[in-house]
Amino acid sequence: MTDTTGVIDDLTAEGAAVDALVADLPEAGWDAPSPAPGWTVRHQIAHLAFIFRIAGLAAAQPEAFIEMTKAVANVGFDNAVEAALQEFIHDPTEVLLSRWRAERDAAIKALAAVPGDKLVPWLVNPLPPYVLACAGMMELFAHGQDVADALGVRIERTDRIKHLAGFAVRVRDFGYEARNLTPPAEEFRFELTAPSGALWTFGPADAQQRVTGSAEDFCLLATRRRHRFDLDVRAKGTLADQWLDIAQAYRGAAGEGRRPGQFGPRPS
Repeated sequence: MTDTTGVIDDLTAEGAAVDALVADLPEAGWDAPSPAPGWTVRHQIAHLAFIFRIAGLAAAQPEAFIEMTKAVANVGFDNAVEAALQEFIHDPTEVLLSRWRAERDAAIKALAAVPGDKLVPWLVNPLPPYVLACAGMMELFAHGQDVADALGVRIERTDRIKHLAGFAVRVRDFGYEARNLTPPAEEFRFELTAPSGALWTFGPADAQQRVTGSAEDFCLLATRRRHRFDLDVRAKGTLADQWLDIAQAYRGAAGEGRRPGQFGPRPS
């Protein structure tokens, strides 16, 4: 069993950090285009509100969540997300902001109440609450980055991203599955430098396939918010090098990703 206290605290803090990006944003800022084609800042926050809504439902009312997924199966998850976005994005800005905060707070409270050894139903497989909270960290990191890019601001990352780094390692095979490729049986070693300067390691120390570099950049890679050529992430071994091209910390279609040099020189 993994204690969820630490990740819940960090999920709360990351949610507040994303909230701070938009809390005092003028109306025009909500309609600023984000790097995701067709999505504005408003779409990004609406997406987060929807994801936290269903996470809260899964944790607090698992039977209702299971019934919802049966209905979603008839239309497909992507279509369900699009329908939910339409529900949220037409709200007045203050209503959308209020709904995002309410859904976020309710989901975090519900996840915190689930015993660590109990599984929470989710879209494909049931997950421990710790893992679902880590997935929430991934959503906040990815869509928060999109908001920051839309507004032209830089997020100061902290060691809270360790949860996302570990989650990306855990779901290493998603990139293969999204492309109908067979994941390699060989394990990888990951050695990542935290924002604090600490070294985080995952996987067997003697693995031949190795990924090293900045933990923040690794998370940007795994969420496909930056192209590998713009990041301080390196591979040793053919399989590890291939993985840098396809890494993604979420299920389903990879999306367009980002182009090399799309955001210009990285600030030091």
